[in-house]
Amino acid sequence: MFPNPHEALPLPPRPSLDHYKKLAKGLLKAARSGDEAAIGDWLATRQTASRLEEFARRKLADHPNLNKAQFVIARFHGFESWPKFSSHLQALARQSSRVSKFEAAADAIVIGDLATLRRLLREDPQLSLATSTREHRATLLHYVAANGVENYRQKTPPNIVEIADLLLNSGAEIDAAANVYGGGCTALLLAATSVHPERAGVQEALLQELLDHGARLEKSIVFACLANGRPKAAEFLAARGAPLDFVEAAGLGRLDMIQTLFHEERQTEALRFASAYGRNPVVEYLLARGADHASQDRNGQTALHHAVIGGHPDTVKLLLRHNVPLELKNRYGGTVLGQAVWSAAHGGDVEVYIAIFEALVNAGAKIRESHPPVNPPVDSWLAAHGSRADPTLHWYGEEPPASQVLLPASAP
Repeated sequence: MFPNPHEALPLPPRPSLDHYKKLAKGLLKAARSGDEAAIGDWLATRQTASRLEEFARRKLADHPNLNKAQFVIARFHGFESWPKFSSHLQALARQSSRVSKFEAAADAIVIGDLATLRRLLREDPQLSLATSTREHRATLLHYVAANGVENYRQKTPPNIVEIADLLLNSGAEIDAAANVYGGGCTALLLAATSVHPERAGVQEALLQELLDHGARLEKSIVFACLANGRPKAAEFLAARGAPLDFVEAAGLGRLDMIQTLFHEERQTEALRFASAYGRNPVVEYLLARGADHASQDRNGQTALHHAVIGGHPDTVKLLLRHNVPLELKNRYGGTVLGQAVWSAAHGGDVEVYIAIFEALVNAGAKIRESHPPVNPPVDSWLAAHGSRADPTLHWYGEEPPASQVLLPASAP
């Protein structure tokens, strides 16, 4: 149900049900005002995302009433309904309630407060088995993954492995499923596909901790890692027995398995995964077998788009030698060169992307007359090739990044 669980807004330290009742009335007043900008103005004072504004507009467009306004407020905070949201707030008002203890424990996990977590688990031995009253129904163990739960709680403290060990030794269910990304997500799956433990340098140690406690290696876990840009986690889990199919083997560069598991109907998908991770021998093999290099995934990305996103100049050049199309656009309106400029502007290595620009332009890629500013070296290179940096331009379709999406995602 939209909004997604990770988009939930935070609650203040001591939330009041009466306060949220007043907020719902204020939202209803804005909806009934006849002023097209009123809902946006009301939400702007609360720093909500544009996607939440769209949701509020849609739900309150026809015959707005207090029940609808209350439902919108509840959804903003990750609850399926106003009654469930109000029950949560009432329980939070009682420090001795399981809800209060769970929320305090979740906060302790994400800031690395081991002492507080240990005290809460000692006071309530069943807390490790409890589930959130939010829509995602996550357990405390899911919070160690920093994925799927509320965005503001997606953090990985340095001692997260010790925290996971405490939860598991306190009785946490290792394969409990959270209702995120379509449901059925375990802590291992969420941790393996999460950027936060990777950036904190503890992902492999956390995955090993979960495996040591018996976490199940699901059939699609390597695919999920690769689809979310976590190749190191994919390799780690594959080395520990995670099953691999044809596409997963391509993403890991396992040419031996590609030849054994060859699947003609999936070779184009495999080509995109191999291109995304610079697995050149696999790319060459699949192209020789007739993989369609012009095929686009549901985001409109070709194999060449994926090689650009991954920042692999050699793979780009390899694909170009096979006359791959240069001007096909993804769902954001970006050609492969447009994607390269976007990637350079969003954390890509400058030297890598200038090498990619050169390869694409030498192959005949068209340069736009202007582009949103990137950085001095890139802007200088593009200017020398006819594209000026225009500060009035913005990236088409750019939104704050979702926490995790479980598919290869990027925008030009």
